[in-house]
Amino acid sequence: MESFRTFVLGVAIVGVASGSMLAQQQQQAPPPKPPVQQPPPPAKPADPKPADPTYKETVVVTASKTEQQLVNAPATMSVIGPRALEVSPSNNYADLLRAVPGVNITQISARDINITSRSATSSLATSQLAVLDGRSLYQDFFGFVMWDFMPSNLNEIKQIEVIRGPASAVWGANALSGVINVITKTPREMEGTSFLLGAGSFGREYNLNDARQGSLVYGNITHASAINAKWAYKLSVGTYQSEAFARPTGLIAGGPNSYPAYKNTGTAQPKIDLRFDYDGTNGQRWVFAGGYARTDGIMHSGIGPFDIQPGTSYSYGKVNYSNGALRLQAFLNVLDGDAKNLLAVDTAGNPVNFIFKTKTFDLELSDSHAVASRHVLTYGGNIRLNKFDLTIAPTETSRTEGGAYFQDEIFINDHVRFVAGARVDKFTSIEGVVFSPRVALLLKPDADSTFRISFNRAFRAPSMINNNLDTTITNAIPLGLFSPAFGAAVFRVPTVAKGNPDLTEERMDAFEVSYSANIGNRAMVSAAWYYTRFSDQIFFTQTGEWGRLTPPPGWPAVLGVPAWAGGLYDRGIRFPSNFTYLNLGRVNNMGLELGVDATLTDATSGFVNYSFQAEPDPNFALSELNLPPTHRFNAGLSYSTSRLFGSASMSYVGKAFWQDVLDARFHGSTGPFTTFNASVGTKWAGGRYTASLKAVNLTNRQVLQHIFADVSRRQIIGELRVNLPK
Repeated sequence: MESFRTFVLGVAIVGVASGSMLAQQQQQAPPPKPPVQQPPPPAKPADPKPADPTYKETVVVTASKTEQQLVNAPATMSVIGPRALEVSPSNNYADLLRAVPGVNITQISARDINITSRSATSSLATSQLAVLDGRSLYQDFFGFVMWDFMPSNLNEIKQIEVIRGPASAVWGANALSGVINVITKTPREMEGTSFLLGAGSFGREYNLNDARQGSLVYGNITHASAINAKWAYKLSVGTYQSEAFARPTGLIAGGPNSYPAYKNTGTAQPKIDLRFDYDGTNGQRWVFAGGYARTDGIMHSGIGPFDIQPGTSYSYGKVNYSNGALRLQAFLNVLDGDAKNLLAVDTAGNPVNFIFKTKTFDLELSDSHAVASRHVLTYGGNIRLNKFDLTIAPTETSRTEGGAYFQDEIFINDHVRFVAGARVDKFTSIEGVVFSPRVALLLKPDADSTFRISFNRAFRAPSMINNNLDTTITNAIPLGLFSPAFGAAVFRVPTVAKGNPDLTEERMDAFEVSYSANIGNRAMVSAAWYYTRFSDQIFFTQTGEWGRLTPPPGWPAVLGVPAWAGGLYDRGIRFPSNFTYLNLGRVNNMGLELGVDATLTDATSGFVNYSFQAEPDPNFALSELNLPPTHRFNAGLSYSTSRLFGSASMSYVGKAFWQDVLDARFHGSTGPFTTFNASVGTKWAGGRYTASLKAVNLTNRQVLQHIFADVSRRQIIGELRVNLPK
């Protein structure tokens, strides 16, 4: 009932505003019938001469799962296009997306990237949905995204679309804080053979400890060809490998506890993808794709870092059919791996081992129609089946979910549009259905500018681990500290980590006022103010502690309670007894985002943006939350001609607080930091050959992006591209 009242209130507010505008402008002629999307014609091989960068024709699909101009999208979005990808100083998705306003990013290890829009991110960030050509990369078993399985060759990417805010009304579960949709080029857009080779090094010294330089290398071979007028294919084989970053040493945030020592690891990520496109008659198109990848490296979690073992594999298969706006998609994701915890040990003193095998099958249908010259109806739905085999969550092996959505975009007149839609989802793990409404009023002073007033609701379903975690970790106490008679014997203090099958979904209600405009076909200006209310957020929370007079079971009787109470507890050495996942109250967030992306000349472009995020306002202890940086600022310039290209940018991130790894001994704040990045390159032989030099963190600052993260230092990469058109 509360969901229904909130939805009705949103409709009433927007309806009153739209009715007022309609009364003032009812004499104006209705707009032309909105065109139904058609697949683009086959593209010619890329021209080495750079395209004139313009925002006029920027088309996005992520906001409503149907094509529309960026300025007309009912959600606040950012787009990373071909020029930004070409001159990017890094092919790392953390560095690439850091310049998007409102998006908080942490790189905690060489492979572990976490991204969250409009709220603090974390280890195992759970609220941001990431998709590749519409196929979800969200891992339902732990509720996070493995960015390892995105394309490592940026030349394969057409554009990256980012919804900065909730999107469950169309995308369903887990699009709580936003969606990142990576769209790749078709085989016909990449005809020919291309080679990519990059190699470089990064600083690994920490506090002048003389650690040797680390190295990274990546490469890719892509061949695309049109077999005939109907069939085309693309084969891509690549790898990305990095040594481990440096680990911080000394005291955590200046407190009494030290960073734990463990053997850090890098990452190796080979992958292969094959795609066939079939262009039928009357606009029909089939896409058949499949791939296989491997990964390893550090994955951080609430119970400490896991080292994903070599041989961990990921494979997928996908079939897409489209005809006009009609789309049908089916995909299968398979993940098979194991990981060892580097800090947490079990009751026998062995590292906690996590073997995970998951299969996800998803079937989705969507369509869009123009009706009566004033309505664009978009509708669709999906059903998903998950199979799980998880050693640390053995009590549930499958989960089924499904949902359907409907949206009506009403063209009231030339200057007023109203969007209303909703989605209903049902999970076998959640009692009842989940309702996700969306309403938006779009006021258009002219064709190239839009004011938006919107309300959205989104949700994240509890993951398998949230519901079913069942493991015990221990902390070792040397008994020789109390009596030499014990020698090297240790006592292991147990901490039980249990899932919570009674969790409900966490929800976000988001109110937003925003403006976007294409000014003179040379600049895209955007501004957005938002207010969000998180309800029933899921936290990994300590729920018990071994008390002063209640030592853990098995505590040596010869030492008795006095040794525990006076020797440990009274000295401030405390041990948690229980952890679980809980839905904790409500958290209010508010923020402001300002940005300009401008084409200064045909060869030069620039951007600048600022993000403000107020301190969260929870109705429970603030110490239970990660706190995002209050201020973020990004600016950059890029230059690209048929012979030369380059970029220079800076990024400022303010102070942040972290509490999402282990217990209070490992919590603390990271200081503000500013990084400067640059790239420079040249092309010759008509663009067939490209050589570039890329640098991240030019000033070699020691950066901690999370209190428990590895140290990020200067990274310099040389890159060579060879493009051999057909």
